[in-house]
Amino acid sequence: MTRSPRVVIADDQALVRTGFRMILTADGIDVVAEATNGTEAVDAVRRTRPDVVLMDIRMPELDGLEATRHILTGTDHEPRVIILTTFDLDRYVYAALSAGAAGFLLKDTTPEHLVAAVRMVRSGDALLAPAITRRLVERFARHDSDTTAIHRDLAALTPRELEVLQLLARGLNNAELADHLHLSEATVKTHVARILAKLGLRDRVQAVIVAYRTGLVSPTGDDTTPPAADALP
Repeated sequence: MTRSPRVVIADDQALVRTGFRMILTADGIDVVAEATNGTEAVDAVRRTRPDVVLMDIRMPELDGLEATRHILTGTDHEPRVIILTTFDLDRYVYAALSAGAAGFLLKDTTPEHLVAAVRMVRSGDALLAPAITRRLVERFARHDSDTTAIHRDLAALTPRELEVLQLLARGLNNAELADHLHLSEATVKTHVARILAKLGLRDRVQAVIVAYRTGLVSPTGDDTTPPAADALP
């Protein structure tokens, strides 16, 4: 993609919206709309069809979690949603990731990180630090009774795909996966795409959650052992 990302900023604090708009526009990113609550965010997304939504998790009328669910279901246009929060271990953040958000940022993030995050998720990558992911899932995934939580059967995956999923959940990017498995990046991308398709997942974020919820990856590091690499196709 050569054009600049188009962004909607949803936050009930005017100072946050203004600050983020200034940072993004200074880097050539187009802020197409602002919203002060979840209802306005949903309307703005339908009206402007942005690439990325910066979504505050706690807003009046309709919170960021419900707004994310509305945006990512029942529409032919699904932007990438980045959750904004002042807490890095917030149950609502975990629920939003389960609902399809591409990642999350703390509101005190640096301007450079904000710009990089928007461009990263617009290109299809996930925005999850492995250490924070482990802590989120350790606190919430195994005890989540929310009916929106992701449940998948891994039986459809091949041994190689199980290994790729396990390594992906540990935080390895495509280049690191390729190096670890002695594969090309193109082959790794194919494996990841097949994993998402077989499990009916939106993106790598949901794949990480599934890996933890099914026990393929453990927050304690006591992971299920995949087959030896030299025995895999």
